[in-house]
Amino acid sequence: MSKKETIQNQLTKLAFQESIPFCYGCYIKAPTGRCDNCQSDDLMRLMEDVGCEWGTEWVIEEVLKKYLEPVNEKQVFEQMIEDCYPTETKVGWLELDTIDTLKTMCPCDWRLAQDDYIYNLEQDEEILSFDNGSTYFWTSDIEELLEKKLNEKIAG
Repeated sequence: MSKKETIQNQLTKLAFQESIPFCYGCYIKAPTGRCDNCQSDDLMRLMEDVGCEWGTEWVIEEVLKKYLEPVNEKQVFEQMIEDCYPTETKVGWLELDTIDTLKTMCPCDWRLAQDDYIYNLEQDEEILSFDNGSTYFWTSDIEELLEKKLNEKIAG
């Protein structure tokens, strides 16, 4: 099982912890997992002040947004460039900012390099996305959140 699959399983547990069963037909909470009114066990998940919906994927997305800061892809890539290359690049007699020069001279190459860097971070499981790459989170941040939140439930 990959690290992402393990984390996905733990996030599903957290999603159940952070939401409650909800009977949409009777429009009531069903904390036991069965509606007291109609006896249905075909229930949605409810997050107070967010809404209700089927499944846990949306709950996972909401929990991650609530507790974690998404990866700023542009900032992470620029930091890597700053770490790998000199701050200034000499072109003839001019001393130019390396990052600004690269962005200005080759915007397509800049974007391709950034996408490639983010792809590699994802392949190395340093960052993870649960919405097909729209938003990334640091794996270490997710693991820290899971440890805190899942242990909080056990202790409480």
